[in-house]
Amino acid sequence: MKKILALGLVLVIAACGGPPKPPRNLDDACALVRERPQYYSAMRRTEARWGVPVAVQMATIHQESKFDGNAKTPNRFALGIIPIGRQSSAYGYSQALDATWDEYRKDTRSFGAKRNRISDATDFMGWYMDGTTKQLGISKSDARNQYLAYHEGRGGYSRGTHRSKAWLLAVANRVAARAQMYEIQLESCRR
Repeated sequence: MKKILALGLVLVIAACGGPPKPPRNLDDACALVRERPQYYSAMRRTEARWGVPVAVQMATIHQESKFDGNAKTPNRFALGIIPIGRQSSAYGYSQALDATWDEYRKDTRSFGAKRNRISDATDFMGWYMDGTTKQLGISKSDARNQYLAYHEGRGGYSRGTHRSKAWLLAVANRVAARAQMYEIQLESCRR
């Protein structure tokens, strides 16, 4: 009987762990804030600390993970059927790569930070975009170019690797449009 209770307790704890499922309506910033006020609080703290607007954070997270804390890149396959690993080490809300995440944790002394924790993911994003502003001069409100530098890395952006990727430029334009949409929505729901 004790084994059954212990097993049940382990299953209940396991079911409670990890990030929640993504919010239901990702096209309405006000609905997102109502459904997940902790997301909005985390983004406001990031905005206060790093100066990256909430709408830019929201649009970038939407593009990177659709607010799924367990998001991972797709698997690659050899011969179309043999799995050989993921496309990259990107993981979590911000899709941070292992090496960049480690750099963030070291630089901010956030050694317990987790990519599937929204407050850590938004802080990472703020840290990265603040560095992009300092290194490349891109405004923190410029969702399009911040996203391009986020996706390509600062070195790739400064070399112009994004310029030959029409698909990426289209994605960055969508991120910018979504950031603008979120900003307008957030203004209306603050009233």
